[in-house]
Amino acid sequence: MSTPSQVTLYDTTLRDGSQGEGIHFSLADKLRIAQRLDTFGMHYIEGGWPGSNEKDVEFFREAKKLKFKHAKLAAFGSTRRANTPVEKDAQVAMLLDAGTPVITLVCKTSMLHVTEILRTTPEENLAMIRDTISYLVAQGREVIFDGEHTFDGYKLDPAYTTACYQTADEAGASYLVMCDTNGGSLPAEIAEITKELLPQVKKGKLGIHTHDDCGLAVANALASIEAGSLQVQGTVNGYGERTGNCNLITTIANLQLKLKQRVLSDEKLAELRDLSLFVDEVANQRPSGRAPFVGASAFAHKGGIHVNAVNKLSASYEHIRPELVGNSQRVLVGELAGRANIMLKARTLGLKLEEKSPEALKVLDEVKRLENQGYEYEAADASFELLVRKSLDQYKPFFELVEYHVSIRKNSAHGFDACEATIKLNVNGEKVYTVAEGDGPVNALDAALRTALIRFYPKLADMNLVDYKVRIIDSKSGTAAKTRVFIESSDGDTTWATVGVSYDIIEASWLALRDSVDFLLSREVSENQKAIHGKYGNSLNGI
Repeated sequence: MSTPSQVTLYDTTLRDGSQGEGIHFSLADKLRIAQRLDTFGMHYIEGGWPGSNEKDVEFFREAKKLKFKHAKLAAFGSTRRANTPVEKDAQVAMLLDAGTPVITLVCKTSMLHVTEILRTTPEENLAMIRDTISYLVAQGREVIFDGEHTFDGYKLDPAYTTACYQTADEAGASYLVMCDTNGGSLPAEIAEITKELLPQVKKGKLGIHTHDDCGLAVANALASIEAGSLQVQGTVNGYGERTGNCNLITTIANLQLKLKQRVLSDEKLAELRDLSLFVDEVANQRPSGRAPFVGASAFAHKGGIHVNAVNKLSASYEHIRPELVGNSQRVLVGELAGRANIMLKARTLGLKLEEKSPEALKVLDEVKRLENQGYEYEAADASFELLVRKSLDQYKPFFELVEYHVSIRKNSAHGFDACEATIKLNVNGEKVYTVAEGDGPVNALDAALRTALIRFYPKLADMNLVDYKVRIIDSKSGTAAKTRVFIESSDGDTTWATVGVSYDIIEASWLALRDSVDFLLSREVSENQKAIHGKYGNSLNGI
């Protein structure tokens, strides 16, 4: 087992991350995320700025009741105001009242910001740094120094920026963090300045805090770590102001798997994807499918040559084993697919399909034919599974559509509108006719179909529509364009997705809805057969 790294992880999702556009955390959200970060193994969790708003005040009040098993909770604030004794500074008092073991101070380290933004003298700024840190350390707090605009300031006046770090170090800060606040530096610059500041710090340790304005936040953080920094600050999924902060999810994976910095146990590293998804869910954000390491597409293969290769040797097109970060390999099917795609995709669905078999070629030809019509199966596994089952003669229709009719009535004068669907089916040799109303035409059609089938297939009572998406395939055709409909359904335990394509949006919706019902019923039959086979062994062979 490798030796644990000296590098510490500092999460600022709850403060810096919440400054990102579209990110809003309730008090309950912040408490849940803090507990999850602690369980995951973060070393430091920054809770917010006490006194900046009532929610953060309440957060620290509630956080005192929590027991953090691994992480140290940090309150964030600034140095004392200019020309104000630190003992009389109300903001510093609020930091102490938060009751956290760690206080992180943002401090000016750029001469430009000292004179033009803070509007004080360089000497007074150094006194503000020294007085505030030494005062808080004397109160028994660990203090982390966040040097704002470190790299821009160093490029402008290296002597003054260095003096800020020396002052903070002498005052007792445990970590002296270099911040690329504007996110405009390059990895080579970050590494060079880190190496130049490193010998100036005698007691504390250097840290790095980067922003992603040039798309280099993770690269810059790693460059600083390689140059000698021992703390990396960032946010889960890279949330943050403007284009975001250093993405800790990506950084952790690179630290541990590429730089061999053992910042977490292997078991915790395998929870990386779950952590990413958890925070996205709490923040009400759609997970990025292309996120490195943890995205749904991170280990997804579509090209026939690629799929053929990973079938023989996963490492041929995968830089790590997906399970190391809690992810998994995915095989996509589409117009670029080969028979290997079809075989491997079928295998992941529990279906036996030989690569060189006529069935595999038949499925491949059908996929390409349908994709040429506008179908996509990458996000519609259930429709793809039904397609394979039909090719293998493993599909039994549960009902036959005779006809359906959907009508919409609207009365503008009385503000009245209603949708009604009628459907005629053959179910097990019995003709069924039902009528249902709905909030829209698809909802009405769904209700009519369920009403018709529920007495034959009670399992449908558990099925709910989770998501419904419409895509226009050829926008140049205007209202005559084809429509692709994706439907995601759930029975409370699992979810599945289906697709339908037509010039008629109602028909496209019907095709996706029909597949959704068929998939649920097919799966129930398959599970029942497995249960019977498991009970009676091979005694049912030939029946």
